[in-house]
Amino acid sequence: MDLLDAGRIVAGLVLLVLGGELLVRGASALARRVGISSLVVGLTVVSAATSAPELAVTVGAVLRDEPGLAVGNVVGSNIVNVLLILGASALVLPLAVTQRLVRLDLPLVVALSAALLLVSLDGRIGALDGVLLLSAVVAHTVLTVVLGRRGAEVPAGRPSGEHGAGAGAGPGDEPAPASVPRSVLLVVLGVALLVAGASLLVDGAVSIATSLGVSSLVVGLTVVAVGTSLPELATSIIAVRRGERDLAVGNVVGSNLFNIGVVLGLPALIARDGIPVAGAAVALDIPVMLAASVALLPVAFTGFAVARWEGALFVGLYAAYTGYVVLAATEHDALEGFTLTMAWFVLPLVVLTLAALTAYELGLRRGRRDAGRSP
Repeated sequence: MDLLDAGRIVAGLVLLVLGGELLVRGASALARRVGISSLVVGLTVVSAATSAPELAVTVGAVLRDEPGLAVGNVVGSNIVNVLLILGASALVLPLAVTQRLVRLDLPLVVALSAALLLVSLDGRIGALDGVLLLSAVVAHTVLTVVLGRRGAEVPAGRPSGEHGAGAGAGPGDEPAPASVPRSVLLVVLGVALLVAGASLLVDGAVSIATSLGVSSLVVGLTVVAVGTSLPELATSIIAVRRGERDLAVGNVVGSNLFNIGVVLGLPALIARDGIPVAGAAVALDIPVMLAASVALLPVAFTGFAVARWEGALFVGLYAAYTGYVVLAATEHDALEGFTLTMAWFVLPLVVLTLAALTAYELGLRRGRRDAGRSP
């Protein structure tokens, strides 16, 4: 491994941590000043900002005629966002999920993921497909801002006076938020550091991966996807540690919407013949992205939270997916046994667990409603 590439990776990680801290500070202060919830800021400003590396990499890949890298970057990033970033954030602190996310934003992520699979079945994301994906995200952003201005929503099960970083403190104990210009400056500096850090890390990691003879699709699904998603990871974990759990979840959900609608939709409009989609991505990777989005629905629905053990489950599933991609790319002898174990044991167990949790939560809610109606 080249020492220069290793130095880029280390420098990139440092910049990501610093950028995530500044972005969370600025965004949370801006939310309090403007009068909208951290969830809305996470779904819009922060998600768009932390998706800037994905947009830069995807547009550059399309212009360099590397469609495998472009598609792999977006699909892989969305898988990383749900399984790795939300999972790791929940390990730090269980994540509160608002009813609005469960009723509107998460179903839209599932719908857009399914739409991406459908438009990719012919092996290409055309200009019309790009318009449809982009329009959905623009409409969601407008609706989010309009609803957010009507009043900040509080996660289910949390007292109305508990907000973000001020959770657990009395109203008089919460420090006054920074001024709007200072908050905007923190956001801009944070985004700049995140983009620079992700660029350094991706350059070093891609250089190492390509020297090993790995395909552009695999590089996009693994190394580049993780690298360009590190801003989301840094922002979400720092947000959780600072008590901004709404911002953490909104960041991931908003980033997934932004990745599909803008990061893929916009280059599809720029490219003359659209973006070619490899058959391997249609057969495995996009369905995995859709499955991860679907799996998040019952997890968030059960108690309107992502618990630590659910976060550990998501991280384990991401490790299993990455292991399969690497084994398949290298044609390792262990691939067949690994596939059989995942298909016939691990995945059915996960599905049964999610189904049992959903049924249990529905039973509890039915019991509470019946108890409330009884005299």
